Amino acid sequence: MTNHDLHDLTAAYALDALDEDERRAFEEHLGECDDCRAELASLGETAGALALAIESPVPTPALRDRIVSAARAEQPKVVAMRPRRTRVYAAVVVAAAVALAIGLSVGLSGGGGGKKLALTIHPGGIAQLDVSGFDHAPPGKVYEAWVIDGGKPVPAAVFPGGSRTVVVLERPVPRGATVAVTLERLPRAQTPTLPILAKTTAA
Repeated sequence: MTNHDLHDLTAAYALDALDEDERRAFEEHLGECDDCRAELASLGETAGALALAIESPVPTPALRDRIVSAARAEQPKVVAMRPRRTRVYAAVVVAAAVALAIGLSVGLSGGGGGKKLALTIHPGGIAQLDVSGFDHAPPGKVYEAWVIDGGKPVPAAVFPGGSRTVVVLERPVPRGATVAVTLERLPRAQTPTLPILAKTTAA
C-alpha cells in the first residue's frame, strides 16, 4: 500500500471503517505523517462541533442500526471510483445519515432530567451560570460549560457538580448563543463529548 493510498484512509479511520490490516498500516503511517494527524484531529473537532451545534441527544442503538444499514445499502453513484475511495465515501455517507437522524430527533426529546441551568448576564458582559441537579462528577471527570455561537462550541468553565453551584463563565455569551454542559475528563477538554447534559439560550 502506497503513502497515497494511506492518505485516502483518514476519514475511514476516523469513522472506524477500516479492516484490521488497513487499520494497522494506517496507524504506522500516522506516526510519521503530520498531514494525516492534522486531518484526523480536524475530523474529530468537526464532528464534535456539528453534534453540539444541533444540540442533539444520542440516537437509540436500534435507530442508529436501521440508519446505518440503509445508508450502507445505498450504492454511491460515482463512475470509476477507486475501491478504497468507495469505502471512504460509503463511511462518510453513513456518518452523514446518522447525523441527520440525530438532528431530526431534537424536537422529540427534551432531555436534561432534573439538571437545570439559569444564565445571568451582568453589566459589563460577565456571564454567570446557576447550576443545579448535577451529581458529583465521577473520579477523573469534570463538568464543562460551553458557549456555542454560530455552531462553534468554545470552552467556558468547569465545575465539579454536587450541590447548587454558581459558575462564572470565562467567555462572553452573545444574545441567542447557547450555553451547554457536558461531562469531560480532567482537567478539561477543548472539544466537547456527547451527550449534552443540559443547555440554555441567552435571551
